[in-house]
Amino acid sequence: MLILPETPDDHDAIFALTQAAFKDHPHSLQTEGHITDALREAGALTLSLVARVDGRIAGHIAFSPVQISDGSAHWYGLGPVAVLPGMQGRGIGAALIREGLDRLKAMGAAGCVVMGEPAYYTRFGFAQMPALTYPGVPPAYFMAQVFTHPAQGRVAYHKGFEAAA
Repeated sequence: MLILPETPDDHDAIFALTQAAFKDHPHSLQTEGHITDALREAGALTLSLVARVDGRIAGHIAFSPVQISDGSAHWYGLGPVAVLPGMQGRGIGAALIREGLDRLKAMGAAGCVVMGEPAYYTRFGFAQMPALTYPGVPPAYFMAQVFTHPAQGRVAYHKGFEAAA
């Protein structure tokens, strides 16, 4: 497996695999591929990586800036992260997350937030932080990881997350 930054030639494959990965997810509105496209179009994809297996894109991860009500800078949101359905369970998503977090740290990020399954994301160092909130989501499912500078307040994702199908 190779993990590389996305290229313009990857965009259609990223969209297709993201939509396929979330097709039967119980908490998905089927907008994840559109979210990635909207973030890209807005210039808000701080980091966008693909996992290639046998030359084919098997997974993708996106990181974009988030705003925190205390004004903290250099915080990012992880997501969407997607792996082709037939390739799930092989560690591709985990490798993308680890590589993405390492690259964010190397870029000088202060921290990262994620909305997702605690049993999965805690193994990458994410934890619930009561000082950071995201309205409308059960607190256990909104987690953060501090790299250099803690923050506190309400978190707002980029408006690209409002993209619809």
